[in-house]
Amino acid sequence: MSAADAENHQQCMERFIALANTMKNEGVPTRVVSAALMTASGVYATYSVAGNSGGLHASGVEKVAAAYKQNLENIQRLKRAESGEGQGEG
Repeated sequence: MSAADAENHQQCMERFIALANTMKNEGVPTRVVSAALMTASGVYATYSVAGNSGGLHASGVEKVAAAYKQNLENIQRLKRAESGEGQGEG
């Protein structure tokens, strides 16, 4: 990822988090906000690959799921490193 893409990525992520926090502050349970963000992300991931009228084949679903898994693992690794925690589940 280029430096410009990384900066755009960070800014977009911060905007999504701010919107999620706004929803939470409006009384929407965090589990509902999280599920809605995941659904929206899945819809947009499908759109980015297949367009408005297409869908993902099983192999595409697996690729997107693997990307989500890798991203989540990276986030958890960073959070543990920031807090000085070990590799525990949770």
